[in-house]
Amino acid sequence: MQRSEAQARKASLAESVLAAISELMSSAAAVDAEQENFMDVGSHLHHVAPATVELQKAQNSPTNTLHIMEYLAANVDLAKDLAARCSAVAQQLMDDDLLGITEDLDNVIKNISNELNRIPVSTFASSPAVSGHLQVVKNRHDLYDQRSCDGYSEGDMSMVLAVERPRRRTLHNSDMPRLVDFLQGMYQESHEFGGQSFNSLPEVAEYVEPLYDSFFCPLTNTVMVDPVTTESGVTYDRRAIEEYFEKFTDGSEPVICPVTKMAMQSKTLRSNIPLKNTIAEWITRNEATRIRIARTALSMATTEAMVLEAIHELKLLARLRRKNRDQMHKIGITKFLARLLDHKDALIRCDSLDLLCLLVEDDAGREIIAKTRAVSRTIKLLSSSSPDERHAAISFLVELSKSELLLESIGSTAGSILILTTMKFNNSDDPIAAEKAGEVLKNLEKCPKNIKYMAESGYLDPLQKHLVEGSEDVQMEMVSYLGELVQKQEMTINIAGSASEILIKMVHSGNAAIRKAALDVLVQISSHHPNGKTLVDAGAVPVMVEELFIRKIDDEPMGSKTEAAAVLANIVESGLDPEAIVVNKEGHVMTSKYSVYNFAHMLKCSMPDTLNLSIVRLLLALTALPKPLATVVSVMKEQDSSQTVIELMGSLTESLGIAATRLLIALSSQMGHTIAQKLCKASGQPGKLVKSIGLHGRITERHEVSATLLAKLPCQHIALNIALLNGGAVATVLAKIEEIQRGETRTSRHTKAYMEGLVGILVRLTTTLYDPDVLLAAMDHNLTSVLTDLLVRSTGSEEVQRLAAVGLENLSSQSPNLSQPPTEDRRPKKKNIIQRLREAHAGRVHDNRRPPAHSRVCPVHRGVCSPSTTFCLVEAGAVEGLLCVLESNENGRVVEAALGALCTLMDDAVDVTSGVAVLAEHDAARHVLRALRQHRDDGRGDSAGGGGTVTRRCFWAVERFLAHGGERCVREVTSDRALPALLVSAFHRGDAATKQVAESVLRCLHRMPDYSATYESVEL
Repeated sequence: MQRSEAQARKASLAESVLAAISELMSSAAAVDAEQENFMDVGSHLHHVAPATVELQKAQNSPTNTLHIMEYLAANVDLAKDLAARCSAVAQQLMDDDLLGITEDLDNVIKNISNELNRIPVSTFASSPAVSGHLQVVKNRHDLYDQRSCDGYSEGDMSMVLAVERPRRRTLHNSDMPRLVDFLQGMYQESHEFGGQSFNSLPEVAEYVEPLYDSFFCPLTNTVMVDPVTTESGVTYDRRAIEEYFEKFTDGSEPVICPVTKMAMQSKTLRSNIPLKNTIAEWITRNEATRIRIARTALSMATTEAMVLEAIHELKLLARLRRKNRDQMHKIGITKFLARLLDHKDALIRCDSLDLLCLLVEDDAGREIIAKTRAVSRTIKLLSSSSPDERHAAISFLVELSKSELLLESIGSTAGSILILTTMKFNNSDDPIAAEKAGEVLKNLEKCPKNIKYMAESGYLDPLQKHLVEGSEDVQMEMVSYLGELVQKQEMTINIAGSASEILIKMVHSGNAAIRKAALDVLVQISSHHPNGKTLVDAGAVPVMVEELFIRKIDDEPMGSKTEAAAVLANIVESGLDPEAIVVNKEGHVMTSKYSVYNFAHMLKCSMPDTLNLSIVRLLLALTALPKPLATVVSVMKEQDSSQTVIELMGSLTESLGIAATRLLIALSSQMGHTIAQKLCKASGQPGKLVKSIGLHGRITERHEVSATLLAKLPCQHIALNIALLNGGAVATVLAKIEEIQRGETRTSRHTKAYMEGLVGILVRLTTTLYDPDVLLAAMDHNLTSVLTDLLVRSTGSEEVQRLAAVGLENLSSQSPNLSQPPTEDRRPKKKNIIQRLREAHAGRVHDNRRPPAHSRVCPVHRGVCSPSTTFCLVEAGAVEGLLCVLESNENGRVVEAALGALCTLMDDAVDVTSGVAVLAEHDAARHVLRALRQHRDDGRGDSAGGGGTVTRRCFWAVERFLAHGGERCVREVTSDRALPALLVSAFHRGDAATKQVAESVLRCLHRMPDYSATYESVEL
């Protein structure tokens, strides 16, 4: 009776389960998703080994079949819930999330299929409908079995896990629900399963795939690996029983069976092959079940602890055997783990990476990862603040980089190469990560594109390595990469000698594209000055000279010459001694006249601007040293090349015009008059330079070099000065100075040199005041007041102060000639020089000077003076500014210039006594003595070089103070304690001029006899 009730209950459960499955498939078909993932139940049947099936038929009781049916019912309910969720929110889900739900549903249906396959059809013989349905399921299982199989053969079993006998334990009490608690909820409605609780996922799997007592060794109480049977008929694990037998090696006592306690005559062991195979098949099914349970747990877990427990279980199984990893690939665990790399919990991300490292050891796992975003997510984790997470991420990348399929994907991921190279070179911060980053980069080198990516990130070692060690094709590819890099971006390239030799060798290649790429790379490499010596040692200079002067290729008329000249210019600019750079087999060096002559000979306006620019740069670099400068000057004079350089100044190519101007500036100290003469004769010059000076906008290098050239050319070249006046240079210069002082012009790093050039142009005009045009221009523009103002408002430039003082000295030296007695003392028939100049230039020059309100006689110049008409320093208030320079400036050249201007008020052309008195009113003696003490060593240091101008001028001023000064002035000079020692030192060590002035002061101080005194003869 009871048997018939159980049979009826099983039939009822089976019919309800099959009906629910049909309902489930209808729901799944209505889901607007990737419907191909919702397969028929029968297509997911899994293989069951024949021996296991027979064992189940023999040992599965009706109660076990009932348990299976109840488990099926729970799975069907879960599948229905998944289908409902997917259908309800499909429109709001992202593709990855929707795909994840479909995969979970797919796995649940697989579980249902497995359980259906375990039920013998004979169980439902009384129910033809149920029996028929199950027969259809088994037939579909056979079709699926031809396509895929999750079973394991005996030959694949190399390792068997020792599992403890399952024991029933109480649930772990915790506020946080655990994964096992969630899974146990699947069995809550079953009275047969009531009272069971699980503390680990393996226990859940063992309950689904029950263990048998015959699997356990009586000695170890663990599942046997190699079961063997003894003489007593008891089966043990081979290792355990052999260890037990070792206790009876002496033969003094009989061997006792540990189970039956009976004596055994023999230690012979017989392998229990059927049991061994049965255990192996159980382990296979158990592990497969554990994997499916863990997969379901990953999808349905509600807490981080559940996810971590599932990942831990999967890691244990993945380490056991490859077939476990294959199953994980098939049921979507690998793909699901890639999504977990974005999880908010760091432990989950870290454990997911550890498991992925195991799953990508085979090609199948790597192919799956290649289709996900795991690479980019892992690269992001390399910047994690957690060392464990960084190490897990870099370990995963090490495994991925072993696959050629993923090399390009890793290298092309944004920031991957940069992060890896940074990690590699920061060895002190994290040595473990640095070592593994180096391993990843080494693997990435197998893909040529990655070498390019590394070079773009500044890691050039792999490129250079392949450039030197690679095949000819690889070398050409590397050169092409380098050529692309130097064209796309400016980057510093440190090249090794071996790599540079390869590049130089490629320059001789007949392939135009390779030659061009190699030359372009050499240009970029040579621009980094530390590479200069490497290229010279590799023999680059003779090759480049040959390209420039000798070699000719029909389809490359000028291309290679341009790059060759650029390489040579970069090498010379690198700071190497040009006299040690050999250019050919004959032993000529870079500075020899042979080389310079050929370089200068190539300067032609008909040549490409890029070629001319490189030649000008090369010549300019040679002028930095005295001996090469003399050679360049000699060659330029012989070839009359200065005219070509002047023409190149007007080039439309900005860099060429600037370089040509700088070359003329460098040559101006040796051949300035020649340059000035040719400049005046050149078409449009010097007007073009004046126009460049007055360009509006931000101060550029063009402004700077134009002003500097006009200031550096010989100041007393009257033709150039007149040409500048006629070109409106004075008005342009004054306007730009005023703009700078008012802050109306955008400044730059060129502002200081530009300002110095502008003031230098004004000062050059003060050297030719003997010319009426220049004199009148100086008066009209009141240069005395302008220069006096520049002494105070020098914009922080000592050179501007020096130039202003020199200009004031030049102007003040003309004051005695321009100053005239008051009007009442003049003779009416004679006209002074001012009137004559006015009449000569009437109508041509605008007079913007205001006449003095009253005529006052200047005591120094003995006539009527003003800043504009007579350039009087006293009237212009320049004395205070000059003395301020003496007080505040420590630059010897500036002090020298200021003393020169002050001394014009005490020379023999003026009233010396009045001049000394004016200076004494401003305490000039103290300032002069201070300058003398401050620059006491200048005279000693300069004595060998013929200098000591500051000391000499100070002594000269002191002599004037003593000879023509008042009592206060004399007392202040004589009270200076350091003066006598300075005079004696200068008298002993100074040059001839300094000794003479020092001797004169010593006589005034009565420290030396005055041989000019007159003695009366005395009769004896």
